[in-house]
Amino acid sequence: MKQLQKTFLVCCAALCLSLVAVASQAANNESMIDKVVKNGVMRVGFSSFVPWAMQDKNGEYIGFEVDVAKRLAKDLGVDIELVPTRFSGIVPALLANKFDIIIGSLSVTPERNLKGNFTIPYDYATIEAVASKEKTKGLKFPDDYNKSDIIIAVRSGGTPAILARKMFPNATLRLFDDEAPAVQDVIAGRSHIMLSSAPLPAFETLKNPDVLYHHKGSPGKAARWFFGAQGRSGFTQCAG
Repeated sequence: MKQLQKTFLVCCAALCLSLVAVASQAANNESMIDKVVKNGVMRVGFSSFVPWAMQDKNGEYIGFEVDVAKRLAKDLGVDIELVPTRFSGIVPALLANKFDIIIGSLSVTPERNLKGNFTIPYDYATIEAVASKEKTKGLKFPDDYNKSDIIIAVRSGGTPAILARKMFPNATLRLFDDEAPAVQDVIAGRSHIMLSSAPLPAFETLKNPDVLYHHKGSPGKAARWFFGAQGRSGFTQCAG
């Protein structure tokens, strides 16, 4: 009888462990949308990028991507929490569960694709250049820019930085956490050019016409932007 009871208890323990494992697996397979709807709030990681996401005079975040995030939260019937994050660390912050989704001019690279899940593109922008008139006098773009004495300002971790390394492997890259100091570096004559997504190069040239000029031709293909999430996003059924 004691042996039978012992066997019964062992079986019960094994069954309990199996149920815990199944529950744990089900939780791990829960999509980002499932978790957001359950929690009632969608935490959105993004990085300031004029004019897509920026602060107004009252300190409120506005712009196209902020509107996209708010509309997505509304469609899901949840509240929204905006989490400003430096772009260079935005993917590690996602993996550290600082927020649920990235909506912030994020393109897909092989390295990022190994770490997260991405939707179909929701927008795109061409990669363009703004240059110092004085510092680049006599230089032909892009032919004369792949030299060690050429300094290119870019935002760290972004598609323009990836493109700059590919197109100008011999040039010197200066990395910045944001576009504003990168532009100032060109204005001050410390960098020859800056690569960035449109329309920023055109806007900065209009504001500083005596110092800067805008390369009309795009140096690379358009960057496509995706939502990024950990594990299953729940958006895969939307792929066309």
